[in-house]
Amino acid sequence: MTQTPNPEEDRTVFIVDDDAAIRESLVSLLRSVGLKVTALGSVPEFLGCPRPEGPTCLVLDVRLPGRSGLDLQRELSAANIQLPVIFITGHGDIPMSVQAMKGGAIEFLTKPFRDQDLLDAIQLGLARDRERRESDRELRTLSERFERLTSREREVMSYVVMGRLNKEIAGDLGISEITVKVHRAQVVRKMSADSLPELARMADKLKLSARKPHTT
Repeated sequence: MTQTPNPEEDRTVFIVDDDAAIRESLVSLLRSVGLKVTALGSVPEFLGCPRPEGPTCLVLDVRLPGRSGLDLQRELSAANIQLPVIFITGHGDIPMSVQAMKGGAIEFLTKPFRDQDLLDAIQLGLARDRERRESDRELRTLSERFERLTSREREVMSYVVMGRLNKEIAGDLGISEITVKVHRAQVVRKMSADSLPELARMADKLKLSARKPHTT
């Protein structure tokens, strides 16, 4: 009998901490609530690991041999790798926590911390990563649809989402109103838009609203 895949099974938490005892404790905790866990002892080990396809977050010690957790956070940001980070440390201070949070960290926990505080932060991180992945997938789909439009259809779409009427678009582009209607219908069909507001939202996600249409 074939089992239906459970998307919750794809959630993965990376732990990067140089203390083996803490890694083992956290692995046991997270696996007890059904999470996949990969535990590592240094930044280079983490950077050498493949990234999973499902929602992911990173539990990261601040003080590590070689590059620190804060160094890794900066590297990920510079590389535009959007991975929710939860810092844990036994030697935290206010400036350090401020730096981590300004860098976009989900939470900054000082050891010893409550298990539930960590679990809550991880759930938040996984939820945010899931939302980001869904948004990225939607944007890729919209981009693929937009690429199927002809250059004229893209122009018409740009004018349509600006609120221009068919007659006005025809005058702007120097074409007949009937031709505008044909292009407009093609745009709606190819973009799979059910309404003008939906088409406008698509254009906004594609960052088309700020583009000034031009004729060819």
